[in-house]
Amino acid sequence: MINPDRVELVRKRFGLTKSGLAEALGVDRRTIQRFEAGTHDLPEACLPRLCAYSGFAPEFFSRPSPEFPNPDCVSFRSLRSLTASKRDAAVAAGALAFEFDDWVAEQYERPEHDLIQADDMTPAAAAAQLRAHWGMGLRPIGNVVNLLEAHGIRVFSLVEETRHLDAYSLWRNDKPYIFLNTTKTAERSRYDACHELGHLVMHRHKGSGHPSAEDEANEFASAFLMPADDLLAETSWGMTLPDLIKHKRRWGVSVSALNRSLYKIGRLSDWAYRGNYIALNKHLKELRDRGLAIDEPETMPRETSQIWAKIFRDLWVRGMPLARIAMQLHVPEKQLNDLLFGIAAAPQLPAKPQFST
Repeated sequence: MINPDRVELVRKRFGLTKSGLAEALGVDRRTIQRFEAGTHDLPEACLPRLCAYSGFAPEFFSRPSPEFPNPDCVSFRSLRSLTASKRDAAVAAGALAFEFDDWVAEQYERPEHDLIQADDMTPAAAAAQLRAHWGMGLRPIGNVVNLLEAHGIRVFSLVEETRHLDAYSLWRNDKPYIFLNTTKTAERSRYDACHELGHLVMHRHKGSGHPSAEDEANEFASAFLMPADDLLAETSWGMTLPDLIKHKRRWGVSVSALNRSLYKIGRLSDWAYRGNYIALNKHLKELRDRGLAIDEPETMPRETSQIWAKIFRDLWVRGMPLARIAMQLHVPEKQLNDLLFGIAAAPQLPAKPQFST
């Protein structure tokens, strides 16, 4: 028996409308409409076509209905500019991540979350409170992904090729999840991760749909990555673009983010603040004119997860590569790779034994 909810998941993951799926399966749109509404079955010939098109195994479509992220509980960045198909594809990725995450949870224990709830705090106060709760002081964050995972946050990747989708976050069964668009720069991903951390900390109960939620999450991210006291101690008045490029390495942020934070704490005048943006845009244009596809000067290496590296190393030792996990879940291996792209580095596997002759 084909589960309509499973077909809908795959349709949305591939960004297809009902008409698009109907065309791919060689049926009319009303057939898909009636099937997803639960009033008609799919013709028998559709299942092999659907499997051939999507790469999902037939068994996937007969499993119980998947758990989709609740759209009302999801914090989407750039929601106003995001098309429905891209949003649906990202939500479908979340449904696949839940099934993969549940499989991993049966095999391994990972940290429980210890997030505070700061619904009534200012973003800067919430960031300072969380840093204190985690015993971080004012020191810069070396690896944001590792920090989040160490405190029980599940981090997955989005590989949607759109500038309008940066990240999203949600709570599920008292577990916090963050999905990051890992096609952005490393600096942008760090900021996006902390932006979503702000939503998890400040907006769990009141939601992130109110008009000020995005600004609050941005302010939280800046304060969490760049505490004002540390900025004041490490920077000077009137810093120019070369100064910003040099100093951004300390906090692992973009030049724009550092420029904005310095302006807010009074380290830059209006004139200097705007002048740095003009200089940055000119600098990036010059690099692009030379054929360099660069969005950030001297970008840092992308962060990867220690937890996933340890899990995959152990799975490899147990003879369970990702391809076998995909087979157990009846999903294409590519779908699991996409959920880990840019986050899970290749595990450092034990060297093969050497035999003397």
